[in-house]
Amino acid sequence: MNEQYRLAIVQVVHQIPTGNVATYGQVAELAGLPGAARLVGHTLKTLPSGSSLPWYRVLNSSGKISLPHGSPSYQLQCERLQAEGVILINGRVNLRCYRWRP
Repeated sequence: MNEQYRLAIVQVVHQIPTGNVATYGQVAELAGLPGAARLVGHTLKTLPSGSSLPWYRVLNSSGKISLPHGSPSYQLQCERLQAEGVILINGRVNLRCYRWRP
C-alpha cells in the first residue's frame, strides 16, 4: 500500500472526536481518496497491535460494525464506543446522531 495513502487515512481517523463515528467512505473522502472505502478498512485492519488510533470509531455506510458479530474485536469495538457514550442497537449506530461532521 502506498504510504502516503496510509498516512492520509490515519490522519483523518485520528481527528474523529470522542463520541462520534465516521464511515469508511467518509474517511476515504476526507483523506482525498474518494471511492477507497475498502482501502480504509484494509488500513485499519493492518494497524500494529496496541495502536492508539481510534479505529473503533469507523463503521460501514449503514452505521454497522463490520467485524464478525460476537468476535473479540466486535466486542471491543462495542465496548469502546459505549464508553464514549455512543449508543449501539444490534451493532448499529444512528449516524444522524453520532456521525462526525467536520
